Amino acid sequence: MLAMCMAVLVQPCPLMAQNSPASLSKTEADEPPDAPQPQFPVVVAEPDGSQELAGQGQNGQQPAPASGTAQDSSSAQPAAGQTGDEKSRDQKAHEQIKEQEKQRVLGIMPAFNTSYRSDAVSLTAKEKISVAFRSAIDPFIFATALIVAGYGEVADSDSGFPWGAKGYGERAGAKYLDAFDGTMIGNGFLPAVLHQDPRYFRLGHGTTRHRLLYAMATSFICKHDNTGKWEPNYSNVLGNIASGALSNLYYPSTDSGFGQTISNGMIVTGEGTVGALLQEFWPDISRKFLHKDPTHGLDAQARAAEKTAKQDKQN
Repeated sequence: MLAMCMAVLVQPCPLMAQNSPASLSKTEADEPPDAPQPQFPVVVAEPDGSQELAGQGQNGQQPAPASGTAQDSSSAQPAAGQTGDEKSRDQKAHEQIKEQEKQRVLGIMPAFNTSYRSDAVSLTAKEKISVAFRSAIDPFIFATALIVAGYGEVADSDSGFPWGAKGYGERAGAKYLDAFDGTMIGNGFLPAVLHQDPRYFRLGHGTTRHRLLYAMATSFICKHDNTGKWEPNYSNVLGNIASGALSNLYYPSTDSGFGQTISNGMIVTGEGTVGALLQEFWPDISRKFLHKDPTHGLDAQARAAEKTAKQDKQN
């Protein structure tokens, strides 16, 4: 019995050999088990068209682009163009204002509000007020007020002012305020609100009579900012009346009232008309007697263009 048991133990067991992990070959052990077959077909997206497949809906339609995409960038292009145009306009206006601030009649009288250019760009509200203020604080305006006050002292006009140094100072202050108020209101604030160009656009050519009438008319007509067409100069007329009304605050009570308002308004209007005549003919006088051209050749260009236009019309 002992011998038979030993014989059985020595012999290998087929069942144990089949189920033993050691009996598996190396190749079979390395291979993973078969993956389960999918129940639905898998769609493999190509790398180049993955975004198109992801962006298409069930009907194959493209979705609307999100904000900030090509549409936004295309709409930003006109804005960039407008910015460039605005910079160009600002640059031209800046250069023309610098030219105007160098203009003086006889070298002393400011002509900052006069343009020798027929193609001058329109001014912004800030630029109009700035040019008006620059004119109103010019030393020539102070000197003119002192001279007019001295004449009033000698002629004893505006009798409400006292005699002597005190009266002279009050007269000079009142005359300067008349000019300051008229310039700032008529050439600055109202043109900014009403979109009117307060500058005097010199004609520079044509007959003397035509130029005289043109210069005097500019006290009552002006150009509109947007259209460039001539229209009633509400800014100048209302500005002169408003400055006359303000004069009631600093003139003596004996000289104030409605009559003083109209009187001062008409005086300022008359001063503006005389100033326009000087601005129109001063370059001609300067070229003839001083041999200097304040327009720097712009008059010659205007005359040449007028001559060419007449010849073309005749032909």
